[in-house]
Amino acid sequence: MSVRYVASSRLPTPWGVFDMHGFEDIEQEKEHVVLTLGDVADGAPVLARIHSECLTGDALFSVRCDCGAQLRSAMERISREGRGALLYLRQEGRGIGLLNKIKAYHLQDDGADTVEANEQLGFGADMRDYSICGVMLAKLGIKALKLLTNNPRKVAAIEELGVLITERIPIRTGQNPHNQRYLDTKAGKLGHLMGQD
Repeated sequence: MSVRYVASSRLPTPWGVFDMHGFEDIEQEKEHVVLTLGDVADGAPVLARIHSECLTGDALFSVRCDCGAQLRSAMERISREGRGALLYLRQEGRGIGLLNKIKAYHLQDDGADTVEANEQLGFGADMRDYSICGVMLAKLGIKALKLLTNNPRKVAAIEELGVLITERIPIRTGQNPHNQRYLDTKAGKLGHLMGQD
């Protein structure tokens, strides 16, 4: 994997002033960022969220999913903790890309669930690759995480990189009538553990 650190800067947000670290995946031609708050390289487990890009939920306020709500919740929780990291990965639509995600949404409008829609388009249910996280975490001196996630596959993928997960913290927020089937499918077909915050 050809990943390089590019630069860091300050990023003021409604939840505090984070440091933003930019990374480039040269092979995939994608740019990723990590937001950190406080001293994350002191050896203690870091409260962290590994968040895959969701333009519709994160930036366009869609309530078809819970992604935007999870992103905001994670930033707020890291701010309350006073220390943490948010890895923002450019893996739209569980790795199938924005335009294919729109095609999948169209199939969902016609009755498919989120997994069926991806499979009807010829993709796996979840095409995301977390290997870049190892490079980013190592650069920032982070060796152990308290991971904000409902996804046990994400925990396993990060542990395979040699990063210690000391705790999996549920992040359940943003449920509404528009995303109930989506959330049920994530639990039933993708094994997400949908415990309450």
